[in-house]
Parts: sequence; C-alpha cells; structure tokens
Amino acid sequence: MSKKEILLTPVKLGAIELKNRLVMAPLTRMRAIAGDVPNPLAETYYAQRASAGLIITEATQISPLGMGYPATPGIYSAAQTAAWKKIVDAVHAKGGSIVAQLWHVGRISHSSLHPEQGLPEAPSAIAPAGQTYGADWKLHDYETPRAMTQEDIARFLSEYKLAARNAKAAGFDGVEIHAANGYLLDQFLQDKTNQRTDNYGGSVENRLRLLGEVIEAVATVFSSDRIGVRLSPYGAFNDMGDSDPMALFTAAVDKLNGYHLAYLHMIEPRSTSAGGNDQVNEDAPVTSALFRKAYQGKFISAGGYDQASGEKVLEEGLADAVAYGRLYISNPDLVERFEQRAPLNPYNRATFYGGGEEGYIDYPTL
Repeated sequence: MSKKEILLTPVKLGAIELKNRLVMAPLTRMRAIAGDVPNPLAETYYAQRASAGLIITEATQISPLGMGYPATPGIYSAAQTAAWKKIVDAVHAKGGSIVAQLWHVGRISHSSLHPEQGLPEAPSAIAPAGQTYGADWKLHDYETPRAMTQEDIARFLSEYKLAARNAKAAGFDGVEIHAANGYLLDQFLQDKTNQRTDNYGGSVENRLRLLGEVIEAVATVFSSDRIGVRLSPYGAFNDMGDSDPMALFTAAVDKLNGYHLAYLHMIEPRSTSAGGNDQVNEDAPVTSALFRKAYQGKFISAGGYDQASGEKVLEEGLADAVAYGRLYISNPDLVERFEQRAPLNPYNRATFYGGGEEGYIDYPTL
C-alpha cells in the first residue's frame, strides 16, 4: 500500500467504523454559553469536520466541579445533552462518527468556576505550580485542592455514569475517558500528585484503581468496544510527573488490555501543544514506540503530526489512526486536502479560545 493511501483507508476501532484514519483530536475552544451548554455554532463547527474518520469532541465536564476553564461545555444537564444531540445529529447527517470526551479537571481549576462546590478536588491536597483562568477570564494563582474522600470518589463514579448516559441519549457513537494531560484521572495515576495512603494511592495497582472503576462504570452504559481511553505518558503539562513512568504506563496498558476497548489514544510528549504553544521536544520519548506493542487493541497517536509523519507512523505499525488538532482547527476539510495534497490554511492562535465565529467556523474549504 502506498504512503498516500494508508491514512485514507478505513479502519474499525472496536465497534466504531472509520472511513479513514484521520481523527479530529479533542480541542478545547471555550465557547460554551450560559449553563455550560455547547454553543449553537458548535453544530456547524463539528459538521464542517465530519469527513474525519472520527471526531473526538472537546473535553466535556461530567459535573460542575469537573470544570477547569471558563466557557467549557458540560454533559450533566438536560439542556447540555439536548445541545449535544443536535451536534451529533449534524455530524451523522454528513456520514461522520463522533465520540464524547468525558472530563474532570481535578485540581486544574479555580473555585470561581464552581462557587457552590467550593475548592477544586484532587487525589491529594497538593496545589499545582502556576496560574489558571477563573470565571472572570483573568489569571489567578492555583488554590490548594481538597483531597477526595471515599464518598467523593463514589460520587465521581456516579457522575461519570450519568455523563455516559447523557452521551448515549445524545446519540454519540461512543465516549473517550480523559485520563491525560494532568487532569483528575491522570492525577490519580502519577505519584507527584497522588500521595494517598488508602486503596487509591501508593502502589501502581492502587493508583490505577480509579481508572479501572471509571471504565467499569461507563461500560454499564456503553459496550466496552465503544469506549476509548486517552493517556499522556511522560507529559509534564499541568505540573505532572511520576518517579517511574515506564513502570506506571506499562502497567496501565496491561490493565487496559483486559477491557477490550475501542481504542487507546496516546499523546506524544514531544508535542507540548496542550495549552496552545507550538514547542516540539525532539528528545522526548516516543510513546507509540514504547507502548504500541504492549497494547493489544487499536491505537490512536496524537501530537504534532503532519501528513507525512502521520503516514509514517501508520506504515511502521505504531498506530492504527492519527489524531490531528491544530490542523483541524484551520482545515475543516483536512481529509480532502490530504487526498489532493492541497496546501493547508494556517491557523490563527489568537482565536483558539473564546470568541464567536471568527477562527471557529469561518476557515475556508477547497
């Protein structure tokens, strides 16, 4: 098979049929309206990109306390679910597939975003370094989060299940569990942020426990072959780290093998684009090379790919599909441009977060 063809060939991820191997990566755009309801413009935005093999929605909080940035959408209320249903219907009408990325940010938040719930929650009461955006869209120092109790964890699992039920009611083809980029599930995985002494902390097995319980909760709603998981081994975004990432993430992959998921989605640490910069760290480990062979199911790789490097990672057998982020922001017809080897629209970083139509639904197509 020629290089040109493999990216454009169909693939099946669990029960989800993809017409090509281009995946639209989850992209935070911060354009939700009152009530954390997806913006009506999102219907157009996602439908414009329906030629992707799979769309993974922007990270979508499972509860008010799961919110970490202003104007991000939720999937815990009836109004949010109804808005997502319109988006899903618009993508399906164009022959696309779409999954919801379910998210809880943990400590990467600010109490102004959820004043009724108070301080952010996390595995341990350890504040991240740096600052974050509050409800006023201004930077604030991170607060020290509340360490979650067993009751909090039980509530969190029920919130995940509710979010999955709402995703199913909205007609999504599946869900992706966000366990990457320093958000709550990642905070439980890595020992820099998890210093618990109960059955959710200490050993690698204990730190993996909550991820397994989330998968099992969601699998009561969606069959496991419609559930994906996103991980970011070696990622330092959001002040993350682990004393032995190779052991941790090898054990994580081994555990995920037991669930027969739709896919495992890994972010390459060379690309530190989370949060919007364009740095590439050429010395970073290549997670697809480290972990692909250990994972027995389908594998999506994300992180700074262009057409040539996307084809290469597929040809080498290090991924089954490739996720594109910023290129999908500015090229709604990325598949068609790759097919025709057409030039790509440059993206406008100033319009990534917040705002209206500009930089959201006004990029030209061929």
